[in-house]
Amino acid sequence: MDWYRRYRANPSRITKRMLVIVNLALLAACVNYALVADTRWGATALLGLCALLCSNGLWHAWASVKTHTVSPGVVTGILLYVPLMIVEFNAYLQTRRVSLWLAGAAASAGGSYHVWSALYHRITSKDLEEQASIPQKY
Repeated sequence: MDWYRRYRANPSRITKRMLVIVNLALLAACVNYALVADTRWGATALLGLCALLCSNGLWHAWASVKTHTVSPGVVTGILLYVPLMIVEFNAYLQTRRVSLWLAGAAASAGGSYHVWSALYHRITSKDLEEQASIPQKY
């Protein structure tokens, strides 16, 4: 958790509870999507989640390089999530369980997570700065 607090501009939002909830939600999504992966939309959702996890692993690698420290999740991200995405996309495309269009949509949606997350953090940090600059009436 210390790494996140050094990296993020507003570390007060990074708590053990938040990290546990996010990771449990991702695990629950993996299980749910795996259960319905035999349908076209289930497979698309699974591929989207694989893309999200892969982009997260790549982000942790980038953040490790940027901060010159080892980011939590970088090893799992690079050794597990990147290959998982490659294997899953290859398997579903080779067997034609999803179309190239759906696979591309899943990759775009899942891979764009960090763009949306960065925008969210930028917007909320501006809101927090504005709130801090407003004089409080007691």
